[in-house]
Amino acid sequence: MKSIILRTENIFEGNLILVNNNYPLRKEVTRGLSAAVTNFPDILLKNEAASLLRFILVKISAESRIALVSGYRSYGEQERIYGESILKSGFEFTKKYVAQPNHSEHQTGLAIDLGLNKKDIDFICPEFPYGEEICDEFRKAAYKYGFIQRYEKEKEAITAIGHEPWHFRYVGFPHSKVIFEKGLSLEEYIDYIKSYDNVKPLAMKHDSGIETEIYYKRAENDETEIRVTDDCIYQISGNNSDGFIITSWNHK
Repeated sequence: MKSIILRTENIFEGNLILVNNNYPLRKEVTRGLSAAVTNFPDILLKNEAASLLRFILVKISAESRIALVSGYRSYGEQERIYGESILKSGFEFTKKYVAQPNHSEHQTGLAIDLGLNKKDIDFICPEFPYGEEICDEFRKAAYKYGFIQRYEKEKEAITAIGHEPWHFRYVGFPHSKVIFEKGLSLEEYIDYIKSYDNVKPLAMKHDSGIETEIYYKRAENDETEIRVTDDCIYQISGNNSDGFIITSWNHK
């Protein structure tokens, strides 16, 4: 076994941080960003999310059919977008579709807004409809590679954000699979995974034969110790509130 020591600041980083009205972004993204696809070089995401987004678009032959509308935003960009939306569309519209600065997933580098690749694209509410073949193909593939549709209509009371068919969030696999199959919002998933610990983890066996285990560890004062077996591949993410989510892969 090997021991990993996590500090308080690690709670606020990772693929599974929850950023919403109640949990602001606590750690600014300053590195590890890359252009998502060649056609949209100004759209940035964290490297892992960008690579898998590129993979999905190539896999479904959508590179020229789906536009990347908005990815990573700095605090200043989110502040400007929020202010301009209030002036143009009013407070109620903005409250429903635009997060306040430091409460936007776009500042994490893990969120992407997509739209049909047309001449005129609405920046705030791009067109990415159900029933459009290429959009539905993306939705069917997304969860297999770590992305979830973040703001579902039936979850508005939980997310406090209006239905956004165009907004996808990278959480990583197999978290995306659990969220998709159980019909959870990210808020619900963060709570759900707290029922699993290192003694009784959420164990899953995938079609590939690879086995994964997921569990939650509450942060302990200034330092938290996580112990993992020497031969496993693992990933640890803070949840942006009170602890860590540990994922391990049996690579045998």
